[in-house]
Amino acid sequence: MTIEIRLTAKSDWHQVKFIYEAGIATKNATFETEAPSSFDQWFGNAIPSCTLVAEEDSTILGWCKLTPVSYRKVYEGVGELSIYIHPDAKGRGVGTLLLSNLINASETGGFWTLEAKIFSENEASIHLHKKQGFKIVGIREKIAKRDGVWRDVLLLERRSQMVGVN
Repeated sequence: MTIEIRLTAKSDWHQVKFIYEAGIATKNATFETEAPSSFDQWFGNAIPSCTLVAEEDSTILGWCKLTPVSYRKVYEGVGELSIYIHPDAKGRGVGTLLLSNLINASETGGFWTLEAKIFSENEASIHLHKKQGFKIVGIREKIAKRDGVWRDVLLLERRSQMVGVN
């Protein structure tokens, strides 16, 4: 089977939500404790050309999205990404495939900086992002609580070598 990367469609919502809920259950992927109720609620602010799924034989193996960090004009080329992989697809290169396609789509869309906020314990996600050229630029110590426990979040950033270099 071949993994296809394509734009996310509303019809993907059930599978995307399942994957997000699996991430919530790990307690190392997000501060959220429940998934949004609809596709529009979840993807409404995302950049449509940078909202992707990895699909194999009608099964969504992972998804990613890019949202603006701000709506101020000066930050038009800066986006925050989210990426989640189905628990049964981990270790198959799905994250690398999705993230590299997201980077390409974001550069086509004029983004020069991508950022990710990752729990310091989420070693797999940190490794994935570093493989794609992200660097840790800061630690947001005790930024919020998850299950009553203060958690640290690493801020990772990737600067485009193609967009915004002049």
